[in-house]
Amino acid sequence: MLTFNDISYTYHTKEGETTAVKELSFTVEDEQFVSVIGPSGCGKTTILSLAAGLLSPSSGEVIRTGGECGYMLQRDALFPWRTVEGNIFLPLEVKKRNTPEMREKALALAEKYGLKDFLKKTPSQLSGGMRQRVALIRTLAAEPEMLMLDEPFSALDYQTRLEVCDDVQGIIKGEKKTALLVTHDISEAIALSDKVVVLSARPARVVAEHLIGFGDGSPKKRRECPEFSATFEVLRKELGI
Repeated sequence: MLTFNDISYTYHTKEGETTAVKELSFTVEDEQFVSVIGPSGCGKTTILSLAAGLLSPSSGEVIRTGGECGYMLQRDALFPWRTVEGNIFLPLEVKKRNTPEMREKALALAEKYGLKDFLKKTPSQLSGGMRQRVALIRTLAAEPEMLMLDEPFSALDYQTRLEVCDDVQGIIKGEKKTALLVTHDISEAIALSDKVVVLSARPARVVAEHLIGFGDGSPKKRRECPEFSATFEVLRKELGI
């Protein structure tokens, strides 16, 4: 679905140049959930922007074989004056795909994942976890093949974060989507992912890749596995913390 082939990217400003990523290579397979972890400021969001085609690499090649991307931000970015239903329809309006058929599919998706009774409510009437669920359904409404997740749980308290991680991963797996998550949270990366890519400090390079195969796929259940703490320690040492 996605290949980073020897990618480098340099930002140019009046003050000079900053190389964010250098000679970076990794792959994301179809329907795979991949997390990228690294130190703060190492270029994780730059990697998402490159993957989504929002930036072009300074050198190397990004190969994406799937269709459109959906982007989920750190905060839900719901419009407070719109209802849940109105927010979910927003990408259909932007992409000029606001047809009765597409609205029906979006509403079916919302109802499938527990939003039926909240469609006429506004974001201020929802909990933080529920708002993130709406944000995900809104992202899925335009039927992207791949999701870019930019630390979408970082604004939530710890307990809500655990619950929403289960929700989001379950929905993504249930809809057979491919996902690329960037996060600084080691536990989150292990719990959610099929593969974890570990980055160095800026300029980001791949330090290691780990396939995560233990547990039944549920983030909560995976955290209870004896392999979880051992994997955490390996990743922690690779990050140098």
